[in-house]
Amino acid sequence: MDRQTHGPQGFRPVPRTGVIYVMTEARKRGFDVSSDDWANLGQGAPEVGPLPGGASRIHQLSIDDSVHEYTPVDGLPELRAAVAKLYNERYRQGKRSQYTADNVAICSGGRLALARVVASLGRTNVGHFLPDYTAYEEILEAIGTFAAIPILLDPARAYDFSVAELREEILGRGLSAVLRSNPMNPTGHLIQGQDLKDWVRTCSELGCTLILDEFYSHFIYGGDQSTVSAAAHVEDVDKDPVVILDGVTKNWRYPGWRVAWTVGPAPVIRSIASVGSFLDGGAAHPIQRAVLPIIDRAVADQEAAAVRKAFLPKRERMVDGLAKLGITVDPAPSGSFYCWGSLENLPPAIQNGTDFFRKALDHGVIVVPGRFFDINPGQRRPDRPSRFQRFARFSFGPEMPVVERGLARLGKMIDSV
Repeated sequence: MDRQTHGPQGFRPVPRTGVIYVMTEARKRGFDVSSDDWANLGQGAPEVGPLPGGASRIHQLSIDDSVHEYTPVDGLPELRAAVAKLYNERYRQGKRSQYTADNVAICSGGRLALARVVASLGRTNVGHFLPDYTAYEEILEAIGTFAAIPILLDPARAYDFSVAELREEILGRGLSAVLRSNPMNPTGHLIQGQDLKDWVRTCSELGCTLILDEFYSHFIYGGDQSTVSAAAHVEDVDKDPVVILDGVTKNWRYPGWRVAWTVGPAPVIRSIASVGSFLDGGAAHPIQRAVLPIIDRAVADQEAAAVRKAFLPKRERMVDGLAKLGITVDPAPSGSFYCWGSLENLPPAIQNGTDFFRKALDHGVIVVPGRFFDINPGQRRPDRPSRFQRFARFSFGPEMPVVERGLARLGKMIDSV
């Protein structure tokens, strides 16, 4: 991990971790996003160009004097209403309780959306899962009002976690909130159907807030559902303690736009807006205007269908390609665009995820070492080797030629060791 040196007095060193560390190291080696000399299987971003059957991409923004003004900290009212409408049409048709603009807050990207939520939590115990999204570590550490409690998922059980185990963790550890990504980053494990309904009902019954990062909920493989959200199982949108994070960065494939939202009970949204008033001040007005047309259900469903059609072959190619290289992906991802690969069957010199990552850089390939997903807020666990040191995350977010190039180069790398 890259520990920065101390700067001016009073500032603490903040480490670069996860994808930030990985991309920084790659740029030191000459990586450039526009270069064909690299295969970026590390950065968590989908291909951003047009897809067959997909919605038209936005290439121009129309700006008038009105958009030079501030927007409300919780977002443009019309965008908040559009997000609420999308969730109601997708997941809540025929239900008595419906989302409104009061149940939605807009902000600049997923990390900030989560930071707002986390900063709204009081002195409590918050459960989080291992492995999970690398940025959770810094966000959970930065806000010191609560205790972050890790919950280990078992690779031998395909990272499954039953509702009975969830109940035991909530009651046994006194959890007031639980955070996880769904589909999960990095494993691609997905909670859906009756299992997701049971998670929502259990958390509601026990008064434990369920915070779900649903940024990959268009990237669903198998089954009849093209998208998945806990919103489908909420009974009362203002009483059930379910908080959902999503945005256009992944599911609509506009990562550079940094537009995200939080959906949840109105009192939670009011707290989040209050945090935003001092934390960030709100998302950019022109970008909020620009995304309004693509939040329409017809456009969103068209994009979700195109994503599934385009990314499923890449998923199959990545899983099969890694297996032929001796990298075990078990299970294959049910969602997201990541493969969580075990390196334990590779030559000893590259069985460690960090060693594998550095060797891959020599061959123009970027991956993410598994240790970064062993999130440890506050570095409270003993200083010992990560339980995920023999894993790496491989992204099939880029175009198929990049996936092919990366697999071919990794094959040459492994053969050369």
